Amino acid sequence: MFDFILLFHWTELLQPQWYIDNGGMWFIVFAVFAETGLFAGFFLPGDSLLFVTGIFSDNLIKTALGIGSQSSFFNLVLLGVIISLAGVIGNFAGYWFGQKSGPYLFEKKNSLLFKKKYLFQAKDFYEKHGAGAIVMARFLPILRTFAPIVAGIVGMNKNKFIFYNVVGCFAWVFSMLFAGHYLQILFLNWFSFDLKKHLEVIVIGIVLVTTAPIILKLFFSKIKKSS
Repeated sequence: MFDFILLFHWTELLQPQWYIDNGGMWFIVFAVFAETGLFAGFFLPGDSLLFVTGIFSDNLIKTALGIGSQSSFFNLVLLGVIISLAGVIGNFAGYWFGQKSGPYLFEKKNSLLFKKKYLFQAKDFYEKHGAGAIVMARFLPILRTFAPIVAGIVGMNKNKFIFYNVVGCFAWVFSMLFAGHYLQILFLNWFSFDLKKHLEVIVIGIVLVTTAPIILKLFFSKIKKSS
């Protein structure tokens, strides 16, 4: 255990394979909860982590629970339900935190684990898209961390928040898991290409695709302000 702490570097938290190798399913469950419920978890690799989790779904279920169905589909669905519940609870934690600490957060100074600009971006996104932002934010890094906090700050109706929270979380988790699991099968069977051997490239690709909307928004907003 002591050797593990000495060898650990925080950048490993950005690598999905690290969660699978060192904590398995329960570590992934905690990471999803932290990214969607704790503002300090905005840097965690949610999309790529779920995609890679889908690739290793059978092994993760069998290792974590000591059981596993012969049906990969059943294992995948079970894994999706467990992780989705963690994400739903995480968003509830963010919503509650926003209700209790909203005014303080907008006055809080930037630190290593807190960037106020992300809070304002989430607020603008929420004001533009309304309750649907809770669903859409699930698919956007950083925003999915702060959207439930903003919902709590602005006093979004709790029943409405529950509905969009559950729908958004299950849609996000299952789409990422199924994509990873079935693309692995497709590429392996059709092209003899094992995604497990090219995880770094896959992760970089997912990060670029999911962060592109945010980068483009920031880029064009700066151009608009300067013109």
